[in-house]
Amino acid sequence: MKDIILKHALKNALDFNGKVNKNVVLGMILKDNPALKKDVPKVLKEIEKIINDVEMLPLPKIKQQLQKLAPELLHEKKEEKEEGPLKSLPNATKGKVVVRIAPSPSGPLHIGHAYGASLNYEYAKMYDGKFLLRIEDTNPENIYAPAYEMIPQDTKWLSGNHVSNPVVQSSRLGMYYDYAEQLVQKGKAYVCKCNPDEWREKKNQGIACPCRNLSIKENQLRYAKMFSEYAEGEAVVRLKTDIKHKNPAMRDFPIMRINEHIHPKTGKEQKVWPLMVFSVAVDDHEMGVTHVLNGKDHADNAIKETMIMDCFAWKHPEYKHWGRINFEGFTLSTTQTKHAIEQKEYSGWDDLRLPFLPALRRRGYQPEAFRKFAMEIGLSLADKTVSQEEFWKMINSFNREVVEPNANRYFFVHNPVEISIKGAPKKEAKLDLHPDYPKRGKRTLFAEGKVFVSQADLKKLGKGKIHRLMDYCNFTLDGKGWKFVSEDYEDYKNNPDKGFIIHWLPSSKDLPKVEVMLDSGETALGVGEKGLEQLKDGQIVQLERMYFAKLDKREKEKLVFCYLHP
Repeated sequence: MKDIILKHALKNALDFNGKVNKNVVLGMILKDNPALKKDVPKVLKEIEKIINDVEMLPLPKIKQQLQKLAPELLHEKKEEKEEGPLKSLPNATKGKVVVRIAPSPSGPLHIGHAYGASLNYEYAKMYDGKFLLRIEDTNPENIYAPAYEMIPQDTKWLSGNHVSNPVVQSSRLGMYYDYAEQLVQKGKAYVCKCNPDEWREKKNQGIACPCRNLSIKENQLRYAKMFSEYAEGEAVVRLKTDIKHKNPAMRDFPIMRINEHIHPKTGKEQKVWPLMVFSVAVDDHEMGVTHVLNGKDHADNAIKETMIMDCFAWKHPEYKHWGRINFEGFTLSTTQTKHAIEQKEYSGWDDLRLPFLPALRRRGYQPEAFRKFAMEIGLSLADKTVSQEEFWKMINSFNREVVEPNANRYFFVHNPVEISIKGAPKKEAKLDLHPDYPKRGKRTLFAEGKVFVSQADLKKLGKGKIHRLMDYCNFTLDGKGWKFVSEDYEDYKNNPDKGFIIHWLPSSKDLPKVEVMLDSGETALGVGEKGLEQLKDGQIVQLERMYFAKLDKREKEKLVFCYLHP
């Protein structure tokens, strides 16, 4: 039973950066040997003992032991879904699919936008099609001017620069005016001056308002006055639909209105603005969009858009919706976040605590991780709740697959404390830059008894136990202080009184000072290997036994890293 537990514990530790989930291990053991279900408490007790030993091992040793014990698990491949990562789209032709994302410029993109943008991009890629970006800024009251630059940056990053140059709706007002005028001329739209509350009451009863039956000439005159005489709230253009439609929302809905709020792009120059459904219908036609993929909260809008298109005899795109994704525990409101930034609660949109793409990009997350997340969720109408724990577990796993092969290993000692190990030999400790890629070479630490260890590690080193400095030596604590025991790893491994394996650095004034900005808003200060000084800005490394981190900047006296994930 111990061998069965050990192999699954080693595999789980290797998959999750040295940490073991006892419940996962238990499940695998019971799958291998169902008879053990009769004695689960005993099995769990044994699992916990073995997990303690496994979690003390460095990843290279974990991999080495698994290779000896169960090599078939080391080379085990993940099962692929039979239907492939994405379901096919209706009426989709290779090379002719055009999809789009259409965010409003209220702020940069967040993790919710990343799902939608990634899914649209992956479908464009699947069909060798086009991925369009349209910035929908026809509501002058909810615009954050810097977002005009931030959104294209986010979208280019997510798609690997495979996205069209952004189309901005406020630069297309003349086209919307022309199409709205055509509808009025055709008698398919009218200008309504009714009191909004009275009109709403009539609509709910399925009764037409007096404006609906006015002549085309009168409506043309009213339409012209929207640009010159009428003030905000005095008139709207309504599409003529079935006034007794079973869904009241579809009855003579507005398509143009007056809004005198100053717009960051057009200023006070224009005051007549299209409603979203109208500008979207026009743009999807003009831009050749073949498939609209968005949340099911847009399902009614899709119906309205097809009604508008029918007035011009335009071909409809195919509409596919996904269920609501509730990212539980996250604050995704751009309004709240903007306020918090203004109040200095956050340093900016790239503050590491935020779930917005500038912050996640700064930390070192890769676009492939978000695209894999989107494909894992897929295009489904079912509503989903994704907790913070579940989200980070998935994103971190996907991101680790991308960054791990290129992330060389280095030691970082947080809150360093110097200890002297009596009798420890002088040694050039040779450590792999990456255990899976030995051809990358070694890094060398010169040790001669005095070393830095972290304050946290020092506190857990008990008396009478044999502890180990990784790739250097075994040592213990007696009444007189720290004492050298031996160099060989097998001596530590086979010792019944073994304690902890910890990382270290030689005691030296030449070590670079290192600061790691954490996702909690706090910082971790310490020292790192000399090799960290050779990194390029933006390079991602694994600080062994701790986490992945990205070099953010070099200051005069220290290297500043961003925490990425475990």
